[in-house]
Amino acid sequence: MTPQPHPAGQTGTTLAASTIPKIWFITGASRGFGRVWAEAALQRGDKVAATARQLASLADLTEQYGANVLTLELDVTNPAQVKAAVAQAHAHFGRLDVVLNNAGYSLVGTIEEASLDEIRAMYETNVYGAVSVIQAALPLLRAQGSGHILGTSSSLGHVTMPVIGYYASTKWAFEAIHESLAAEVAPFGIKVTIIEPGAYATEFGSPESLRFAAGLEVYTDFKNQFFAALRSMERGDPAATPGALFAVVDAAQPPLRLFLGSHNLAAVRAAYAERLATWDAWDTVAAAAQGAAK
Repeated sequence: MTPQPHPAGQTGTTLAASTIPKIWFITGASRGFGRVWAEAALQRGDKVAATARQLASLADLTEQYGANVLTLELDVTNPAQVKAAVAQAHAHFGRLDVVLNNAGYSLVGTIEEASLDEIRAMYETNVYGAVSVIQAALPLLRAQGSGHILGTSSSLGHVTMPVIGYYASTKWAFEAIHESLAAEVAPFGIKVTIIEPGAYATEFGSPESLRFAAGLEVYTDFKNQFFAALRSMERGDPAATPGALFAVVDAAQPPLRLFLGSHNLAAVRAAYAERLATWDAWDTVAAAAQGAAK
């Protein structure tokens, strides 16, 4: 049955998710949050198109979940492959309810150390890859009159840190794109939620999820202190996160943004309080720059 269009902000059905399984399309499903969320969705009876760069990394999902999972090889930096994978998943399951952009990695290096090529490569995955998935999915979701686009951002989409500033910049861009997207697609019955995890004990610190810029000795002591602080940081349990994700995708009115973890809100409140205080302190200077009305 083809889902019928419905007004923006409303669900097309009042039945619970356990009654009608959701169909997910997930990038970066081989490890980290992508793997945790793909398996949790399958365990609750949903169906999942799980994608990864290496198809072999998803073989165990097929063995365990059979016809409820479709595994696809996907490099999100290849727009043609993205379009084909999204179309294949939609044709295979008949619809897509949740499109989850999760693929990404971090570039470790100070602003001076990282090369332009390294920065571009990260943007190709973290930003342009996500856009390719969104643009491939939107015509299908519009035709359905429904769908929910989720994007894995980070608390670093609001605050930043030294040494991973370029990674944080991809998340600031990611946030802006999804916020604009939410307003643009609401009239078509499509929802958007940005998922913002804090620090978690995932494989995100593995070599597959990190790239290191060539170091300059002048920053060695600074980076050593930074890494020591990171190692002492409390990390959440990834296995505790699926319930929050399901609450969002099952909600009639899901939020545009959702933090994951107990520390994010305090950190972001402090950051915005400092920004507001600075803007207030300099408001006279800012207002003078308005000039005469034209």
